[in-house]
This record gives sequence, structure tokens and C-alpha cells, in this order.
Amino acid sequence: MDAVVTAGGIPKPDEPLYPYTLGASKALLDVAGKPMVQWVLDALSGAKDIEHVIVMGLEADSGISCAKPLTYMPNQGSMLENILAGIKKVLEINPGARHVLLVSSDIPGIKSEMVDWVVETCMQTDDDVYYNVIKREVMEARYPGSKRTFTRLKDVEVCGGDMNVARTMTVNENRATWDRIIESRKSAAKQAALIGYDTLLLFLLRAITLEGAVKKVCKRLNLKGRAVVCPYAEVGMDVDKPHQLEMMRLDLAKKASN
Repeated sequence: MDAVVTAGGIPKPDEPLYPYTLGASKALLDVAGKPMVQWVLDALSGAKDIEHVIVMGLEADSGISCAKPLTYMPNQGSMLENILAGIKKVLEINPGARHVLLVSSDIPGIKSEMVDWVVETCMQTDDDVYYNVIKREVMEARYPGSKRTFTRLKDVEVCGGDMNVARTMTVNENRATWDRIIESRKSAAKQAALIGYDTLLLFLLRAITLEGAVKKVCKRLNLKGRAVVCPYAEVGMDVDKPHQLEMMRLDLAKKASN
């Protein structure tokens, strides 16, 4: 499977990480002696299930490297445009590609075995989209004080992961749906409009299970999807705020010294 790494984010002056980036790329923030995205590329380099890597939003002179064939693509202006352009490039390289791994550049804690686990677990079925979730107890045991945002369901409390799998043709053929999904990521009102207020009410009342929520959302979006309960907190430990950046710097510095 080929991987698309989204690395086009540049924090704005009103965003938490701006004092660290000062108008530069978030993906290139130093984390324990490496650009943050390099940790992600190292994990992809050692993953046996990854063939090619497309990095969206960085140039060839960014000072990063990958053991797998690496292609750089310019920032397209939005997350969706970057994903679409990345998948288009994947299909140019490998016209027969059915699925693609979508990886955020801000999860520096991931390892090669975690990449392979995600790919192999998802490919046990043939769905349109696979979304990794991590249980609260798993996240808080690995990263206490990370202050992730969790969704409370009837049977479990989870946060979302930042390494997921999508069918290539589904993304290209359902542009409007994907646009809505990505636009709703950080807006409660847009999420409610996206999934339906009846489903939202079930979420709020914690009267729906994870499987039930997936079925309702997928039916509304006309997608065949699957939530994957991931055992690796690293897949959901993205760096959005200063305390998370410092947490990952300390965590990976310790690992590098061992």
C-alpha cells in the first residue's frame, strides 16, 4: 500500500503552535533532534506493507528522507485538496491501487510495526474508509496529561487516530462528502449537520454503541466504513498544542537515548 503524508499545515498567528513555528511549517518543528515529520517517515521506512510515500506540502530541500521511494507535492491549500492530490499521484504511480494510507505528519510517536498493524487490520475487509479510534484508558496510560478530546459512547470512550485508510476511488468520486467530513472536524455545529441531529442526540445521551454510531454515520454519508479500535496510543497522539509538543519531545528524547 502507498502512503500519503499530509504536511502542509502552517499555524496561523492565533493558533497555539504559532510561537514555535513563526510562519514556518508545523511538520518541520524539531522533536528530539529531528523534524517532526521525519519520525513519521522513519516509521513508514521500516514498514513492510508500505511501497511508496507521497509527502504533501513540503519541498525536496526540506531536509527529510525516507527509505521508501519518496515523492514531494506542493501544498494544495487545504487538507482535502492535499489528500486528493496525493491520491491522484498514488494512482499515477500505481494505477491499480485500491486503498491508500493517510498519515498526518504530527504523530511522531508511531513505529513501523504500528503502520503494518493498521494496514493489515484494515485490509481484512474491503470497505471505503477505515477510521482508527483509541480508547481513553489506552491513551491516558501511554500519555497521561495529553488532554485529548474523547467521544463518550454507550460502550466505550474514544479519541480519533491520525493514520487511516481510504479507498482511492471513493475519495475521488465523493468529493462533496469528503469536503463535509473534513470541514466538520473541529466544529460541533457542522458535525451535527453532517451526522444528523437524531444521531447527535444519541451521542449526547450516550445511548449508542461504537458499532451503532458507525452504521448510522456511514448510512447518512452513503459510505461503507469501519471503525478500527487501535491498541496504539501513538496513532492518536497528534501535536496540536504546546504541552503536547513538549510531551513528545521529552518522550522521544528518552527513547533516542536508550
